[in-house]
Amino acid sequence: MKRAIALLLSFTIGILFSHAQVIITPEQHFGFTPGTDRMLFKYDQLVDFLQKIETQSPMVKVVPIGQSAMGKTLYAVFVSTKENIANLDRLKEINKQLAINYSLNDAEREEMVNQGKVLVMATLSMHSTEVGPSQALPTIIYRLVTDSSFSNALNNVVYMAVACHNPDGMDMVVDYYNQHKGTKYEGGPMPFLYQKYVGHDNNRDFITLTQPETKAISRLTSQEWFPQVMVEKHQMGLTGPRYFVPPYHDPIAQNVDAELYAWSNLFGQNMLNDLTSKGLKGVSQQNLFDNYWPGSTETCLWKNVISMLTEAASVRIATPVYVEPTELAGTSKGLAEYKKGMNMLLPWPGGWWKLSDIISLEEESTLSMLQTASKYKDRILQFRNDICKKQVYLGKTSAPYYFILPVNQKDPSELVSLVNLLNEHGVNVYRLKENITIQNQNFHAGDIVVPLAQPFRMFIKEVMEAQEFPERRLEEGGKVLEPYDITSWSLPLHKGLSCFTINTKTVDDNLIELIASNFTLNTVPIPEKRFAILPSTVNQSYRLAIKCLKNGIPVERTTEQAVIEGTEFPAGSFCIPLNDKSKQILSDANFKIPTLDVKPNSIYASKIRRIGLLESQVQSLDAGWTKYILDTYEIPYTVINPSQVAEGNLLSKFDLIIIPNINATLLKDGKYKRNGQIIPSVYPDAYTKGMGQRGMEALTEFIHNGGTVLAWEQATELFEGTLTLKQGNASEEFIFPFRNIAKEVQKRGFSCPGSLVSMKLNPIPPFTFGLDSEMGIFMRDSYLFETQVPSLDMDRRVIGYFEGKNKLLSGYLKGEELLEGKSAAIWLKKGEGQLFLLGFSPIFRASVPSNYKILFNAIL
Repeated sequence: MKRAIALLLSFTIGILFSHAQVIITPEQHFGFTPGTDRMLFKYDQLVDFLQKIETQSPMVKVVPIGQSAMGKTLYAVFVSTKENIANLDRLKEINKQLAINYSLNDAEREEMVNQGKVLVMATLSMHSTEVGPSQALPTIIYRLVTDSSFSNALNNVVYMAVACHNPDGMDMVVDYYNQHKGTKYEGGPMPFLYQKYVGHDNNRDFITLTQPETKAISRLTSQEWFPQVMVEKHQMGLTGPRYFVPPYHDPIAQNVDAELYAWSNLFGQNMLNDLTSKGLKGVSQQNLFDNYWPGSTETCLWKNVISMLTEAASVRIATPVYVEPTELAGTSKGLAEYKKGMNMLLPWPGGWWKLSDIISLEEESTLSMLQTASKYKDRILQFRNDICKKQVYLGKTSAPYYFILPVNQKDPSELVSLVNLLNEHGVNVYRLKENITIQNQNFHAGDIVVPLAQPFRMFIKEVMEAQEFPERRLEEGGKVLEPYDITSWSLPLHKGLSCFTINTKTVDDNLIELIASNFTLNTVPIPEKRFAILPSTVNQSYRLAIKCLKNGIPVERTTEQAVIEGTEFPAGSFCIPLNDKSKQILSDANFKIPTLDVKPNSIYASKIRRIGLLESQVQSLDAGWTKYILDTYEIPYTVINPSQVAEGNLLSKFDLIIIPNINATLLKDGKYKRNGQIIPSVYPDAYTKGMGQRGMEALTEFIHNGGTVLAWEQATELFEGTLTLKQGNASEEFIFPFRNIAKEVQKRGFSCPGSLVSMKLNPIPPFTFGLDSEMGIFMRDSYLFETQVPSLDMDRRVIGYFEGKNKLLSGYLKGEELLEGKSAAIWLKKGEGQLFLLGFSPIFRASVPSNYKILFNAIL
């Protein structure tokens, strides 16, 4: 009997034990407490922890959301009560209905508000050297799952964290840190980009959506989960405030609804209260960070999401930093001095700053947000539907009512790209079903219509219209506050598309039809003729022509404008013989390809030049973007570093050398220069090799003997001043007949902080093939050229210059008249070769496709 009772008791205890929640601690999983000095875990270890805790707790669910540029799976982790996690699909549908269904009646909405939960989404460590947010995630999740004091909040809230916005970079940074731990380079900057192409600029990609990580996270806010609240977690410099929370500093976006700002300010104020009550010092507001420019993860603010940014003071990756009180300083705006004030109520006094301090800030700020979301749960859910309805109402009752883009564009491939991009952003795009006339302008069946009576009206207006930077000052007559980033992002203008703003309510719903995803203008098979003609005005023509050349198909270009069989073709258009192989390649076109039975008269054979892309040993964002464009258009190239240039014999390997916007001193000396003084390198010796004098001589020899160099912005400084050409035992000194006069013009009041500016073009084929006599360039104010009458065996021509009024197309331009007669694109000749210099980047962040043809023509 006793044995039977003992067995029954043992069985009962076993059953009870098997049903108990045994939650692994972060310390048990990683072998150290996250935040421990000089200790970091990698991405796979983080994912393993999340998936393990998912199996141990019904309060956690891990969901794949996409792929990184280098093939890692991105994950979102959801944490809430077990009932909410079990009901996620229903909560997801409620989110969607509240976000975009402007037809909900009061009863339907009330039911959804009662059933719904606030989804608070956090994106972590997109900038991979800012390790704190992802390193803090396991501790945050463990606390939420095991601490019953959060139960009430989690009844009303679902926490959704993108475990790491940039897993490729996370592993790169951890590996580099561990590799140099214990050396003088411990905690130093990583010399290469922490994303396949764009590095730090992954936070500049949320309008154009070029990178897979950006696309995945944009889908969460625009098409799939529709969170009501979003926070993007970052880190900032070492010697300022310890933490930034909203409100932001001026200027702010004028298209964003006031209530969205009010909500983000409320969350920020509650974070300040909660962090201060925990004794966490140095929390600041309304300084440094404005909220004017879209392009970061917070771009979802324009899509009705209460979105915000936090920034923690950094350490040296995971190595503690000691900050002297005398080293603490204010920020560039909003906090002129590091002293107690309304923008920083409790200054941090200085001392040791550690990764564990960052993790404490990340924990407490996250928990504060969840508590605020819980407290205002019903109001937040109601607001999400209210603002949806409000935006639709404004689109129906106030101008502008529509944007219309004629289907007949000089570059139809970019029109297709725009339609598909807007669809990807969750915007409904339509086509006219019949011809109509509006505002004395004729529109035709098939033209593209973007109505503003949509839930994402603010976003549509922001990206479709030209930008006008709001001048804001701290005091009357004071200096205009500078933008945090750029001032122009108009999609039609940046793509070179004709777009009409319709300010009258004249397009009936029965005149338009919705465009499904995967829009194309190439809807019929290629006709059975002898030749295809790809217009030089179309970006995709270059990709198709290059693909044909790579596949051994001959490609020829027209030297002048021609009218053939009643169709006009611009100079530089491509003529391709039609056969099975070429038809297969051309079937990828997204525009209708003209075909002919007669080849144009004035043509020449085209070929892909042997391309070298010169890249510094230390990371270059612009070089990364250049590689992205070259790869996207399937253009073959070879990356060369400065030390390889110094080896010489360049003409035997390359016909064209491209030098993107890279610091000229870094290329020459392997180090930066400030105020005329070389700055000691913080990188291992392997990354400090410049080309030196031998490399510069190799470049001039390459040009003199028939090579071509295309360089822009900072790289143009390589070719200023006295240069040396060595030919055998002979040596020649010379100066290219140009100089950069931007600093002189700035002193007279010129300012252009990233704007679209009109530049006139002199027709210099093939450089200007496919371009109009005037084009918009994305310009900053550091490079303006002046040419001189040349000497020796040199020549020069001005390709692009500024003339006339109304030069600003979008953004901000001060001292417009000072641009008159200045150049931003010049051609220089030396010996048998040539040098193209640009005062702007033709590939800037892959966001100004109208400029790409400058690069493509140099290549072909």
